[in-house]
Amino acid sequence: MPDFPPRPGRRSALAALLAAAAAPRLSAAQGEAWPDRPVKLIVPFAPGGPTDTIARMLAEKMQAAWQQPVVVDYKPGGGTITGTNTVARAPADGYTLGMAISALMINPSMQPSLPYDTRKDLAAVSQVALTHFGLFAHPSLPVDTVPELIAYARKNPGKLSYATPGVGTGTHLAGELLAHMAGIELVHVPYKGSSPAQQDVVGGRVPLLFDVMFSAMPYVEDKRLKLIALASPKRAASHPDIPLIAETVPGFSAMSTIGIVEPAGVPADLRRRVGADIGRIVKAPDLAARMQQLGMEPVGSTPEQYAALIDAEIDKWAKVVKTAGIRIE
Repeated sequence: MPDFPPRPGRRSALAALLAAAAAPRLSAAQGEAWPDRPVKLIVPFAPGGPTDTIARMLAEKMQAAWQQPVVVDYKPGGGTITGTNTVARAPADGYTLGMAISALMINPSMQPSLPYDTRKDLAAVSQVALTHFGLFAHPSLPVDTVPELIAYARKNPGKLSYATPGVGTGTHLAGELLAHMAGIELVHVPYKGSSPAQQDVVGGRVPLLFDVMFSAMPYVEDKRLKLIALASPKRAASHPDIPLIAETVPGFSAMSTIGIVEPAGVPADLRRRVGADIGRIVKAPDLAARMQQLGMEPVGSTPEQYAALIDAEIDKWAKVVKTAGIRIE
């Protein structure tokens, strides 16, 4: 018999059959069958510290939710750049996630030769938590409020200094932002870490300290430091009585954030699904309670909300770095 081409009706049916057969594969690529193998969570630090603690807790919860291993992989170096670059260069298949801190938003202006483009090569998944920065003072400094501090700085130009854990840290930029927005002069005194900065302020060698709130609070409880205000845009849930710098300097905001990012190019529906899962995990009572013990507030935002925060913070810190002329030696 001659080999006739299929009739139009047969061709349409064959096309529909092929489309139906291909549909599950497409759905899997978009996230319905994800994950079907282990997921990697990159931590841009060596083991230890609060970010690692949260990463391991998240990994345990994600593993239970996804029924696949979630492997914590440590990639320290370069002030989080090494680990972040590992995430940025990974396949965009949803199987590589990365822990991100505020350095993600600061590095673009502090490090002109990043091996990745933060906005183009990375995608936001969810903000996991925020940590409050505090402005602390030695008890001998004759100020107890932000208005008093501003007035004192104006009467004593160039004589008011503040300690931080280092150049280019979020706390350093918080001090520069306050000086700029309040129209005062503050002299930065950088240290190699929080502990030596705290010790010199407790010892009265430097009058002010910008540091993570929970790290310096023991000195406040011992009355060796006093807490003037928080740098965050909203009051701390754990300490609602502590005022904000923003209540005197409108628009002021500086905080430490922890979030999850992934390589750009992962399908948006899969990113939203992962973000929603992380949001539920972060708000679970046991994990939320552990975060609060570490001085963090759980967030669990959508990818869109976290992306908007990253964009705004990159722009804000770029202006601060340029205005202050900050350089890492």
